[in-house]
Amino acid sequence: MDVAVTDAHALIWAATGQLRRLGREARAFYQRVESGTAALYVPTHALLEIGEAHADGNFSLRNGSFEEWVYDLSKSGRYIPVELNVDVVVRAQRFYTLPERGDRIVAATASVLESALITRDPEIASVAGIQLIW
Repeated sequence: MDVAVTDAHALIWAATGQLRRLGREARAFYQRVESGTAALYVPTHALLEIGEAHADGNFSLRNGSFEEWVYDLSKSGRYIPVELNVDVVVRAQRFYTLPERGDRIVAATASVLESALITRDPEIASVAGIQLIW
């Protein structure tokens, strides 16, 4: 089964039905996740960012509740939460050319997991030396 790491923006667009905002490859990957032929690692830091954006009213979820959405996501078996751990923290120290902490954490997560990264920002994948899916 194919597995990749997702960043927060891509997951928000998928969760809110805005698949057309995703690149062609990213959209196809998310569709495979929904059909059960692929899975996504979701850094818990990205979930925190999504929760903050939801609380700020930047987008709405279909059922309205962030808490319900995040628990359903993690129980699906297709979206696998990845905790911030020591390996990710240490790896993120290599990526200070990325100014945003969240970008460094997502890049480090993909790097530690030796996984491709779904993001619209090619610099994140490039800095980490990982495959970009967009």
